[in-house]
Amino acid sequence: MSFAATGGPIRVAASGISFAVHAALTRADIPVLCADLAELLRGRGPGIVSCDVGGVHRPDVVTVEALARLRLTARRHGWQLIVRGAGPGLLRLVGLLGLTDALPESGGQTEQREETAGVEEVGDGRDPPGG
Repeated sequence: MSFAATGGPIRVAASGISFAVHAALTRADIPVLCADLAELLRGRGPGIVSCDVGGVHRPDVVTVEALARLRLTARRHGWQLIVRGAGPGLLRLVGLLGLTDALPESGGQTEQREETAGVEEVGDGRDPPGG
């Protein structure tokens, strides 16, 4: 599977690059996707790579791994990768894997998101209040 075969057209503009991931990815697809992204970014000034995952209906660990590795590839070339259109299933999976900060969604950073229902911050009884 190549970068273009992820599910949608690749748009390259002065302000950034955008593409969509719709297809079910396998681990074997990830190095190819990263190499294709690196090729697109090579020689360009810094910008934003926008990855639309709205078409991912059954996210799995491979989906999260692909996004994380694509983000690393973008960062190595001085770019920022943002994820758009993540559904609740993908957001939960990213949270469970502890990658919420590593895969920010456009439109808000993780600090602005609401906490997962039923999850409260637990403090150490030895910590002073407010500290």
